[in-house]
Amino acid sequence: MSKGIILKNAKVFISSELEEVDLFIKGNKIVSKVDCDGDDIEVVDLKGLTVLPGLIDTQVHFRDPGLTHKEDIKSGSLSALAGGITGYFEMPNTVPATTSAEALKSKLDTARNSSWTNYAFFMGASAENADSIDKLEQEAGCSGVKIFMGSSTGSLLVHQEEILDKILSKVKRRFSVHSESEALLLKRQKLIFNKGMDLEYDVKLHPKWRNVDVAMESTRQIMALAKKHKAKLHLLHVSTKDEMEYLKSHKTPEMSVEVTPQHLTLASPECYEAFGTYAQMNPPIRTKEHREGLWKAINTGIVDIIGSDHAPHTEEEKKRPYPKSPSGIPGVQTTLPLLLHHMAEGRISLNKIVELMCLNPSKLFNIQGQGEIKIGREANLTILDLEKEEVIKKSWLTSRVGWSPFEGLKIKGFPVMTMVQGRIAYNNGEIIGEPAGEAYSF
Repeated sequence: MSKGIILKNAKVFISSELEEVDLFIKGNKIVSKVDCDGDDIEVVDLKGLTVLPGLIDTQVHFRDPGLTHKEDIKSGSLSALAGGITGYFEMPNTVPATTSAEALKSKLDTARNSSWTNYAFFMGASAENADSIDKLEQEAGCSGVKIFMGSSTGSLLVHQEEILDKILSKVKRRFSVHSESEALLLKRQKLIFNKGMDLEYDVKLHPKWRNVDVAMESTRQIMALAKKHKAKLHLLHVSTKDEMEYLKSHKTPEMSVEVTPQHLTLASPECYEAFGTYAQMNPPIRTKEHREGLWKAINTGIVDIIGSDHAPHTEEEKKRPYPKSPSGIPGVQTTLPLLLHHMAEGRISLNKIVELMCLNPSKLFNIQGQGEIKIGREANLTILDLEKEEVIKKSWLTSRVGWSPFEGLKIKGFPVMTMVQGRIAYNNGEIIGEPAGEAYSF
């Protein structure tokens, strides 16, 4: 006789509706009542709570290997778990960079023993692996190819047209792009930091250096190449209303778009006045006008995915004078609370949150067994208390760096329980059992 679980008395998100139904779970799968008959049953009463399909964060930087003083797979995935995220795609700009099958296997081996949630890893594109990128993207546990067109954290960079053209002629899966023009970044660096990069500057210069033109030029270029090769382009952390307006008339069905909760919540110059270099990220936080352009793009269907771009640095590193301070904000744990905060404000619906963080990640990246609550799907579930009021506190944050620009923000609606692979791994602040996430299949 095997063990089964019944989740009772909750409102369950099924086919775009909240239904009061019991969920039956056996092993790591959602099953019918009949499949649980005769089992030793654990009954979990979720009265007053809401059950969603497990949320997936398709852009995190867990810094493992090589930069684990900032984060590692265990601490980063625990942040995901506490924030109601049941799985993630991790970025390749580690040390060494993930540009080979061997580097990918090493990450998978680490995650197998230490990830609290499900996982997959991007393969970084480079001039050196461009000829074999079509084979590398097919490796088990790979979420696709990531291209950095502009310099950011780490050494990965591909901005030459001929190399980009070669990569796009080969990739078959959806590929993800950090879209900033390296040529314009270098040109504007000389203008903005004309007295030398070793001096201290005001961090408010960050969005002036990495301005709208830097984003637009790169986005036009990669969209044209994607159209040429009929490639499946995924634009990461789009930050300007100009890009969204361009996408409105130029986006094809093969293309997809991500925004981050930081760009939807913060605005320049206020964020730099309040948080200084702690608000510094690439592409930068921009003005309220751009923030409103992103919200408009969500409401008109241009945006397909919300990803955290969780990019932790230590407080010591972030306190360095600009521009020596590194770019990046931790966010995998605060993404869902921020979206619930905006839901309480009337800016986004629960249906849209599920679409952008459950359905679309699963559909666009072809993840097997995820995205919906249905018989036969994996029992990865995000459980909310939509009436709970909570303040984001330092003591709640589990990332190794231990800070967030959103500390002190009062939230209405909060993740209270996370189920991974059919077991409750997090419940109201209590971490249960051992890491047991599994690699996504595509």
